[in-house]
Amino acid sequence: MSSNSSTDPTRVPVIIAALRTPIGRVNGVLRDIEPSQLAAPLIARILADAMLEASEIDDVILGNAANSAGNLARLAALEAGLPVSTPGVTVDRQCGSGLEAITLAARMIQAGAGRFYLAGGTESASRAHIRLRPPLERGGELAPVKRARMAPDEIGDPDMGVAAENVASACGISRERQDAFALQSHRRAVEAALAGRFSREIVPIETAAGPVRQDECPRANASMETLQRLKPVFVEGGTVTAGNACPINDGAAVVLVTSLAEARLRDVAFALEFVDASTAGVDPNLLGLGPVPAMQKLKTRQPALDPTKVDFIEFNEAFASQVLGSLDQLDIRAERVNRDGGAIALGHPYGASGAILTVRLFSQMVDAPAGAEGLAMMGVGGGMGIVALFRAV
Repeated sequence: MSSNSSTDPTRVPVIIAALRTPIGRVNGVLRDIEPSQLAAPLIARILADAMLEASEIDDVILGNAANSAGNLARLAALEAGLPVSTPGVTVDRQCGSGLEAITLAARMIQAGAGRFYLAGGTESASRAHIRLRPPLERGGELAPVKRARMAPDEIGDPDMGVAAENVASACGISRERQDAFALQSHRRAVEAALAGRFSREIVPIETAAGPVRQDECPRANASMETLQRLKPVFVEGGTVTAGNACPINDGAAVVLVTSLAEARLRDVAFALEFVDASTAGVDPNLLGLGPVPAMQKLKTRQPALDPTKVDFIEFNEAFASQVLGSLDQLDIRAERVNRDGGAIALGHPYGASGAILTVRLFSQMVDAPAGAEGLAMMGVGGGMGIVALFRAV
């Protein structure tokens, strides 16, 4: 089951290194770090660990959604010490940006365009630019821009929380189910941190207060009682609260994508093969259900894929309602996803989150038998979904 058009190992994309920063809360422990400076240490560490010369990197591809600071990928590459001859490109598919960047790097390997790509995403909600819209009339005042437009008014462009309420209502997802899923996320994330399961994937970030080594948001004291006391945030009488939605965050993740042939030459102990990926659109009013048509589209190219039997599934938890709504339609049990917790506990640094899912799969599957499969799944702002299929090599 492979989407690769050739069995030539030089055209089979694999990930041979995958790292991330700790994830900080907006205006929290990483508040002073620019998004490029979150990605740069990851790039430098990956090159060192892989014993790769910086000049061997063909391109740096990073996702970003909120910072709007020029070409962050190129900036991060230069800050990491890559030569000026190394290009960079920044991708914006909103919260799917990091996973899209990894997909693009894998497609470059499949096309035979290069040998080594650094791909991932970086985001700092703390350092996001304040945007102002110029007046339409002379003498008018500058107007603050709350967020970018995702869809025209005649279709509907709800805020993310309102869209999550729409999904909860349309799919019959109760407040109790949402809170229970959020509690699962926190408990699993806290357990994974205590067990040291994040330690091999996190690169500490230096701050004025000292190195940050751990994710900031998981709550060891989370309980159903505390979650049930929270009031709806987005719609009066609704079911989406601050407890069953993700926080706002800072963080980055980067992976090294190369070919199976290069991985064999370097005698790497483990590689994660990129098999295929798919994106699809959905009604922006129900934007959290984007993974459903994306999975259906992927299965048309991968007919042997049965998502109900995939052992490793990382699904971005922007809102519990949209995760549960999508999983219900795909017949995937909620307890089977995000074995070490998800974004409700760990955080959702928009353009980095898809890359973080991939890093999590890499860490979880390193001890899996060859041929084990993993899925990264995301709903995307504006009404899209992205799903990527990986395999342990």
